[in-house]
Formats: sequence, structure tokens, C-alpha cells
Amino acid sequence: MTTKRILSGMQPTSQLHLGNYLGALKNWVTLQEEGSECLYCVVDLHAVTVAYDADRLAQATREIAAAYIAAGVDPAKSSIFVQSAVPGHSQLMWLLATMTQMGKLERMTQFKDKAGKDKERAGLGLFAYPVLMAADILIYNATHVPVGDDQKQHLELSRDIAATFNTRYGTEHFIQPDPYIMGAATRVMSLRDGTQKMSKSAESDMSRINLIDDADMIAKKIRKAKTDPASLPETTAGLEGRPEAANLVTIYAALSGQSKDAVLQAFGGKEFSVFKPALVDLAVAHLAPITARMNDLLGDVSEIDNILRRGADKANEMAAPMVDETYKIMGFWR
Repeated sequence: MTTKRILSGMQPTSQLHLGNYLGALKNWVTLQEEGSECLYCVVDLHAVTVAYDADRLAQATREIAAAYIAAGVDPAKSSIFVQSAVPGHSQLMWLLATMTQMGKLERMTQFKDKAGKDKERAGLGLFAYPVLMAADILIYNATHVPVGDDQKQHLELSRDIAATFNTRYGTEHFIQPDPYIMGAATRVMSLRDGTQKMSKSAESDMSRINLIDDADMIAKKIRKAKTDPASLPETTAGLEGRPEAANLVTIYAALSGQSKDAVLQAFGGKEFSVFKPALVDLAVAHLAPITARMNDLLGDVSEIDNILRRGADKANEMAAPMVDETYKIMGFWR
């Protein structure tokens, strides 16, 4: 396999926001345009490992798919599909679970974070979440997986599971996937607390810019974003100890395609009363087409559903032979 095969996905838990776009979706589009073979799924099986709204799951899945497409993921170039529409994910997950050590799963920091103090009452699905993630990746023999800091541990487990399987059965069946690091990651923080990551689950909607926010709401959130009394520094060194200022400069740089140094050369020494209106104009200009396209898609979900069905058909064509061969290697009657 000479072409990079990329696999990534997001949960249909709530609306995507600016952090999801700058930290992931924008990079997905770049990978697509670079000629990589890209598979982007809506990971709904992962979403049900914690409390969720069953009445909203299908529509939330469509909303996440609409965000992918509106952000520039082209169904003609990349496969967009729903995880649960490919039965092989669950089948392979069980096979891999039989050789995944409990001790390794117990050390997963995300399980500890999500289970909290009441981990004895946490479901098996949440505990085994990293094994399903490994199945998501290995079922397509993905060569690279775009990962953030919170997923590196899971990807390392995926590599361990692939190596364990290959060693146990004396084969090179599974590729060990590599993390895909696209330069300096754009880490977008909360508009209310520059020390916390922008999050879909944060209580205050004012802490994030959602991809469905209209121009007025984007402007309101940026105007009310927390800052400090000082003017903007002229170098990035001056952002040390100023998390809210650093966050707004990071957002401006990512949206404009400039370095943070270049942004500060233009705005250094100026007050936030000057910088924030410029950031509003930039954010609205960049995000308005995405919001408009999302609204169009969600106005008639038949287009989304057709894209997801075609994507699932292609994904199943790739996944089914991989699962079948895995069964054969493990000695099952086929």
C-alpha cells in the first residue's frame, strides 16, 4: 500500500464547534486534497457508551455528517459513513477483545476521566471503548490516524493489539497504524476560560463557537470572550501567562492562515476593542459558508442519508473481507 489510508471520526453527541473544525475537520480536508485515501465515520457506537438521548441519535448523526460535508469533506473524494452501518466494527471488536489485557484497559486515562469516582458502575462498553477504536482502525488497515493528545494512548493500544495478533498467529495481517501529526496542532480553548479546552459538553454555550451559530451569535460570543486588561503584546513571548489572549490570537492565526507572530505584528500594542471586531469579521467570513451549507443539508436530509449509504456500502466492501480473513486466521469455521 503506497497511498496513506486515513481513518478518523467524531461522536454524534452534540453540535461541533470551532475547536473541532480547526483541530480536526480543517486537517481532514487537507489530507483529502493531498491525495490520501480518507475514511471519515460518525462513531455512533462509541456515543452510546455513556448516557445519551436515543430519540436524538439518528438526527445527531446526520448533523455531524452535515458538518463534515459543509467543512469541505467531499463525498466524491472521501468515504463518509456511520460506524454502526458497518457490522464488521462490532465483530472485529469482539475478536480483538479476546486478546486485549485488562491491565492495559484499566490504565486508559479517558476511562478514568469519564467513569469518574463511580467506575464500579461504569458499563463494559466504556471500559472496552479503546478496543472498539482499535477495530475501527484495523478493519480498514488504516496506515495513519490523525490524533490529538487525548487519543494518543488509544492509538498506542491499537498498535499493541495489532502486534499481539500478528505475533500470536504468525502473520502480518494487521498494519500497525501511525499517528498523523500535521505540524503544530491548533488547540482551541474555551472563550470563558483560556486554561480549558473548548468543549461540546461545557455547561455554558458562550464558551464555544458552534458551527451552526449565525453571524450575530458569533459576534456576541467573541465580544464577550474573556480577556485581560493589557493590550496585545508584540511577540508570542508576551502571551505567556495570558491564556485568554493567547487563545484569541491562536484562533485568528488559524482562521487567517497566518502565524501567531504575524498576527501580533499587525495587532501588537492594540487593545482588544480593536482586535475583537477584526476577529469577528474574520470568523464570520470563514464560518458563514459552512453554516449555510449545513443548514441546506439539514433542510433536506435525503442528500445526507444517500451520502451515508454510499459511504457505508464502500466501507462494508473493505471491511467484510478483512473480518472474514481474521476469522479464518483464528481458526473459525467459515
